[in-house]
Amino acid sequence: MASEKVKEEVEQRNIVLAAKCRAEHTFPAEKLTSFDFYKSIGSPKYVVAPMVDQSELAWRILSRRYNADLCYTPMFNAKLFAKEEKYRDEHWAGLKDGLGGGGPNDRPLIVQFCANDPEYLLQAALMVAPYCDAVDINLGCPQHIARRGHYGSFLMEDWPLISSLISTLHKHLPIPVTAKIRVFPEAEKTVAYAKMVVDAGAQILVVHGRLREMKGHLTGVADWEKIRLVREAVGHRVPVIANGNILYHEDLARCMEKTGCHGVMSAEGNLYNPAIFTPELPQSWKLAEEYLTICDEHDTKLAYIRGHLFKIFRPSLVIHTDLRTELGMATTREELWTITRKLKERLIQEAETSRMEGESFEGRVDDQGFPILPHWVAQPYFRQPMPDQSKKEAGQEGASETDTTATTSGSKRTADEAAQGEDGESATTTTPSGKVKKIKPKKTKVQANLCQSGQCLNTFSAKCVHQRCKGCCRLHQRETSVFDCEPHAIRSMMQEQQPKGDSQETTVAVTVDVSASADAPTAAGEEKST
Repeated sequence: MASEKVKEEVEQRNIVLAAKCRAEHTFPAEKLTSFDFYKSIGSPKYVVAPMVDQSELAWRILSRRYNADLCYTPMFNAKLFAKEEKYRDEHWAGLKDGLGGGGPNDRPLIVQFCANDPEYLLQAALMVAPYCDAVDINLGCPQHIARRGHYGSFLMEDWPLISSLISTLHKHLPIPVTAKIRVFPEAEKTVAYAKMVVDAGAQILVVHGRLREMKGHLTGVADWEKIRLVREAVGHRVPVIANGNILYHEDLARCMEKTGCHGVMSAEGNLYNPAIFTPELPQSWKLAEEYLTICDEHDTKLAYIRGHLFKIFRPSLVIHTDLRTELGMATTREELWTITRKLKERLIQEAETSRMEGESFEGRVDDQGFPILPHWVAQPYFRQPMPDQSKKEAGQEGASETDTTATTSGSKRTADEAAQGEDGESATTTTPSGKVKKIKPKKTKVQANLCQSGQCLNTFSAKCVHQRCKGCCRLHQRETSVFDCEPHAIRSMMQEQQPKGDSQETTVAVTVDVSASADAPTAAGEEKST
């Protein structure tokens, strides 16, 4: 009885808040739904994904110049957005002054929230409703911080909560609600899940064709077949947008053909080449200069800018490592401009030298069949799969050194092992004088694991999630703007992503979009896409 009373009180508060929002702002008399809503925003085919600290206003402006039809904001934490003015000011400049994102030029725009409380979600959504076209609920974030905060893909088993989050917005929000999901291992469960989300009130459904476990080096290949099954099941009710495996512009049409979806969303494919929605392969320095110019006009956090430049210039920074280091240490926008101009001069010279020598990249492919492109043009990033690591099972901490040696050196018996008795004790031998002498077994040296950055010869920490040494791991985290390695934590950066004062929900730096084949090196995943 008490719980029913609480529900009634919450419902009354929701009604009052929604009525207040409608009274203070102008909305259509009748809320558009499904395909009517989709048509009202131009029936978008090419969509920029919600990416934490990456799909900010300046990046959305750049992406729209290169044929993006629809953009999402970065994911915001609904509870923090609703409760803390400082958080709102940091993540949505001008909101308190009645300015929405980039104004009328930043449309169509969908704002994404992560949440696990319908009331806080509605409060946050009502604050942005006047300045966007729809509000999206993040049901796909796979990062550990989402597990701790209980949101994103870690709500996938809690269907009643998901239904409540969506239906609350569908009932009270004056603009449509949408959702972005991941797939289950079972196709049937994935289809049932999608139907539940649509039944709850989602007016557009984005399907990321990867499992929750597929992230980082385990990103793997998105399952277009499961996306196709979802499209067949609910595509007649709401528009379905596919997400995953977008490496090149040609993949957009191929994805739509294979899945039958109404549009395609790109995350890291867009981050490494913001012109991915066009057939162009522009020089990376041109994109960087255009982006920096936009950032000069629209105040943008330095960490966001640095992260974007690392991705745009990634193929070239592998060669020009001195500028890679300078970029990681830059503290002002002027320094970023200086580094960009330095690299521009080098790239122009290298492109001219290549032309003079008659070098041609046309028709060249690697052993996986992907185009080989000059490093001075924008191109996708391929993440190498994580090498197999033998993991210690529970209860094996006390295993003998003999077992450890066998694990590291396979079945081959070493000379040191031969000197040991069957029970693991030292063996004995007889000297020429007739004395019995014990032979102490030598400890087998285990080959050190080298840092996976490919730039140094240090060993990586056993607990490092990126398998890098401390210095390379921290530089990698700055490059990707994903601060997820606790042993090599950059405290100042992690504080921005995990604000104090809220143990339930936290903002997240997540990383995903593209991959080649199950056995081939995978492209950077859609995990950056929340």
